[in-house]
Amino acid sequence: MAFEFDHLFIFTEVGAAVAEKLISFGLTEGSSNIHPGQGTANRRFFFHNAVLELLWVTSEAEAISPPIRRTHLWDRWHKRETEACPFGICLRPAADSEKAIAFDHWAFCPPYLPPDISIAVATNSNIITEPMLFQTPFGKRPDRQPSEKAQPLTHRIKSEKKPENKLKELTRVTLFSPAAKHPSPELQAVVKTKQIQLQEGPAYCIELGFDGEQQGLKKDFRPDFPLVISY
Repeated sequence: MAFEFDHLFIFTEVGAAVAEKLISFGLTEGSSNIHPGQGTANRRFFFHNAVLELLWVTSEAEAISPPIRRTHLWDRWHKRETEACPFGICLRPAADSEKAIAFDHWAFCPPYLPPDISIAVATNSNIITEPMLFQTPFGKRPDRQPSEKAQPLTHRIKSEKKPENKLKELTRVTLFSPAAKHPSPELQAVVKTKQIQLQEGPAYCIELGFDGEQQGLKKDFRPDFPLVISY
């Protein structure tokens, strides 16, 4: 069984003003989504093989409604700066493992999806000190989407070492967590897929490495945003 990293979400304040810092860095923003019935909205940045999503809650009532409550999206967002891990990690099955799920899970059927489609959410979803783990049956590399779903994939990062760096492929995801010493079986299962690395750290942070990090460069968005980009 093989899995691929599909996308990462990071909880932000309403409207994700921090996206402007990513744009100033050189990332090109793609389309955004509103999730009716789930009470969330996003801003997104697309790469050849993965997506970075900035997510926030628009409606507490929808986020704690019966179809959504078990995800603990409200608790995760509301407590993102105190006790909750502000990340969500989504995998997709590789082409030869279409029916495989990486972890023990339950079927999440948000109102914005057709009734015959569900998202596999890990059974540790009540542990808000760990990232929300989930897997979509419809995930695809952004560079393999049909033309009607195509998103901007070109990013222009200027640096002294090279006039222009174009971040293309996500090649490393490292999660730093103060709760890393005793990961749940579900989080351990995701680590075993080799799509993420887990390390102990004093605060939640996620580091994304692109294109094998051949330039030896790094952009740290902390303390405004728990993200580091290495390339």
